[in-house]
Amino acid sequence: MKNTVATLLKQKQSGDKITMLTAYDYTTAKIFDECGVNSILVGDSLGMVMLGYENTLAVTMEDMIHHTAAVSRGAENAFVVADMPFMSYQVSVREAVINAGRLIKEGGATAVKLEGGAEVCEQIRAIVNASIPVVAHLGLTPQSVNVFGGFKVQGKSLDKAKKLIDDAVKIQEAGACAVVLEGIPAKLAEIITKKLAIPTIGIGAGGGCDGQVLVYQDMLGLTVGHTPKFVKRFAEAGDLIRSGVSNYINETKNGTFPSEEHTYSVDEEIIDKLAGEVD
Repeated sequence: MKNTVATLLKQKQSGDKITMLTAYDYTTAKIFDECGVNSILVGDSLGMVMLGYENTLAVTMEDMIHHTAAVSRGAENAFVVADMPFMSYQVSVREAVINAGRLIKEGGATAVKLEGGAEVCEQIRAIVNASIPVVAHLGLTPQSVNVFGGFKVQGKSLDKAKKLIDDAVKIQEAGACAVVLEGIPAKLAEIITKKLAIPTIGIGAGGGCDGQVLVYQDMLGLTVGHTPKFVKRFAEAGDLIRSGVSNYINETKNGTFPSEEHTYSVDEEIIDKLAGEVD
């Protein structure tokens, strides 16, 4: 069944948890879609996990359109959300609407996602007025990493917790169809989830949200180094890939690959004639 704004809202209302994973290419998106994931996020996290940047700030609109288009071609039923990269919506409302439109028109996304609360409500309202669904993003917003001084849990003080609740209400009033809550205390996420009529998607925000999202490289064990506390590794695909690559290298070098079953044949009479002509 095709996942839409309406079906995601119905999931919240019925208590059916929403599933979301990141994807950045056709093949991965097709696999996730076949598995039945409700939504695929083409995150600007691609800057880190696909392009090797230190953070998400260097990601461009062209990067996002390129990867979103690939994902959209592979996702038949999933609700495809494309991140609006850093400085694609902050400068002006007009630029925000134009860039959101590009992600829909050129990238084939179903919705766009942007970071921030009250300060981006004008952009959210204008994008929604242009008939483009908007997913908001509150809490640990990666594009604000320099302001936060790193990837730190947000909303731990009374004032900051109240600000997040207030921001959540305002982005809903501006027309957001859902909100990602990242890196905030679980109890605070529960309060926000109960207060809002729109779905909340958590990442490092506990199980009280209406759904969850993870970066697929994290949850499949493809990343190395530090793993955030909120990540559960559901498979060790990295080890499987390393094993497969090592086997390929070994068999190629020792001559066992390709074997006869992996090669094409031709009539020996033709080979004999060719050999005669060569001689």
